[in-house]
Amino acid sequence: MISTEAQKGGGGRGGRGRSRGRVFGSRMPILIPNRNPASAHYYDNKDGAKIVKASHFELDYMLGRKITFFCMATGFPRPEITWLKDGIELYHHKFFQVHEWPVGNDTIKSKMEIDPATQKDAGYYECQADNQYAVDRRGFRTDYVMISY
Repeated sequence: MISTEAQKGGGGRGGRGRSRGRVFGSRMPILIPNRNPASAHYYDNKDGAKIVKASHFELDYMLGRKITFFCMATGFPRPEITWLKDGIELYHHKFFQVHEWPVGNDTIKSKMEIDPATQKDAGYYECQADNQYAVDRRGFRTDYVMISY
């Protein structure tokens, strides 16, 4: 089995997606060994949490402006979404808000906002969706830019 990222010829975790015209002839396909039935039941469970839509870009933000990331996940039971920064769970505070909308019995939409953004907000953010069957994550890198006149 060849991973989706290997088939596309680029991307990978934290990458920028498609190769944009660059040729990666030396890339080797990533082979995933056959799983035993118990692990296949866990990892490939049809009811497991799966992120189906998410912010998919690196974000350069201006200091004092708003940072926004989006994540939507499905699964049954409906997954919970947790936001992390540099591997540490984020909690609500005055400048950090999460808005969530359940959709039907199996989908959740989540939007994370930081307003106003400071230098300390630069880093690697992840949304993690999980239910009793599976966990799925998507990551987003962000850094600030300084505008000089």
